[in-house]
Amino acid sequence: MLDEIQKSAEERMQKAVEVLRRDLTSVRAGRATPAMLDKVTVEYYGSQMPVSQVASVNSPEPRMLTIAPWDKSMLGEIERAIQKSDLGLNPNNDGAVIRLIVPALTEQRRQELVKQVRKMAEEARVAVRNVRRDANDELKKAEKAGDVSEDDVRRGMEKVQALTDRHVGEIDKMTVAKEQDVLEI
Repeated sequence: MLDEIQKSAEERMQKAVEVLRRDLTSVRAGRATPAMLDKVTVEYYGSQMPVSQVASVNSPEPRMLTIAPWDKSMLGEIERAIQKSDLGLNPNNDGAVIRLIVPALTEQRRQELVKQVRKMAEEARVAVRNVRRDANDELKKAEKAGDVSEDDVRRGMEKVQALTDRHVGEIDKMTVAKEQDVLEI
């Protein structure tokens, strides 16, 4: 029973870390990356799909993305979706390929992005702590039900705390790395 609670907590903590990792890839640093378009969706045959599933997205230069849709009729739809997104980029459509020029970040915009990264990291830390709280509650319920001893509950809580510390440390490392990436000129 204790192992199940710990395994469940670890899986849920790992999911929180993975969500943060995926969210951080969408934060624009000084370079253009295809991951910037992960949250941009277009309507394709009646359903919303990410741009990367309807087109080839490449970064031929550090400040440029090219989007080559597999279906040329999707050019206008992709262009509109990029304009509606919160990326702040203007697509250049030449009839075959869409080019996105990523402007250099101003110092003020870099500071805003750092705040955004820190907010995402704090949300991930809160998610990990909530998992810890849930696991500890389950351990206490098991003790009250008489399924496990007080010593086992204490050891279980210590293991859950160790998991929490490890995952929060991983979140902190990712946050520092992304902040340095954003502040790099």
